[in-house]
Amino acid sequence: MAFEIIRNDITLVSADAIVNSANPEVFVGRGVDRAIYDAAGPQELRDARRKIGPLMPGEAAVTPAFGLDAKYIIHTVGPVWRDGKAKEAELLADCYRNSLALAKELGCESIAFPLISTGTYRFPKDLALHVAVSEIRAFLDENEMDVTMVVHDDRTFEISQSVVSDIRECILAADLDLGEARYSLRDSLEEEDLSEDLCFEKAAPAANIAPAANIAPVPEAVSVKESGSLEEMLRKKEETFQEHMFRLIDRKGLEDTEVYKKANIDRKLFSKIRSNPDYNPSKKTAVALAVGMGLNLDETKDLLLRAGIALSRSSIFDIIIEYCLENGITDIFEINNILFKFEQPILGG
Repeated sequence: MAFEIIRNDITLVSADAIVNSANPEVFVGRGVDRAIYDAAGPQELRDARRKIGPLMPGEAAVTPAFGLDAKYIIHTVGPVWRDGKAKEAELLADCYRNSLALAKELGCESIAFPLISTGTYRFPKDLALHVAVSEIRAFLDENEMDVTMVVHDDRTFEISQSVVSDIRECILAADLDLGEARYSLRDSLEEEDLSEDLCFEKAAPAANIAPAANIAPVPEAVSVKESGSLEEMLRKKEETFQEHMFRLIDRKGLEDTEVYKKANIDRKLFSKIRSNPDYNPSKKTAVALAVGMGLNLDETKDLLLRAGIALSRSSIFDIIIEYCLENGITDIFEINNILFKFEQPILGG
């Protein structure tokens, strides 16, 4: 996945590089900094950090990861929030930009960030998230890397209260419990739609009763060749998901790179889809591709049906997707923020 958001302790995340929201001087602070030192090995990490020396806000430097499940720790110093007029947003953007550039230089394929400066440095979480997503998006437009944002609570995602209220009304109108129907983010990554098997009991043999005079007996079997209906239907078989998707891409004049990046889809997965005519996506991957192509709600429903997928008013995930497409919310990062707020799996793959 190109970009994902998870709730977790960053010291438990596996990635090539873990980003530490570090202190400018060589001493262990609180929050993420303290947690990373404790998990990596305080003495070893402190000795490595001394070799770097002081860091200015926005700068980034690297040490080994020691006890973490990573190759490197990238240390970056976020700005202290004052009033928003001291170039705090620019300095925070530098933290993400320089950390990503350093990870690329080190050959990293994955990196995990905390939401920098939102703890003891009091940077407003909604603005910090906007800065982070903007820089990550700009980087992923030109580069291939798995980027994970690790957060602890819902308060990080301050989306419009009118959007939250509207979606809550839709969910309640569908008679769904907001406290239920929640997905596990990890378990849902490879989620596929499952249909319930319908079982029918075989009827008992009929008794030897003559049919009523006004009721014609039913023939034992109807020849497909005689009716011709099945053959006709097969001749009129519509495009598969894969065929239809790539025809839409061509018709809209889109490039593959543009689509899979806007869909938050990994390049390797997109290549697999292109090379496999029988590819059958999960719902979240199919929806992500529809968003990546800029499809409206009707076009999205048509594309999903070609993969045997439907949007249902009995699913919180589906209600949110339908709401977003109906209301012109087509940026996948914004859609994912809303999905994450309601504890649903985010789009991409």
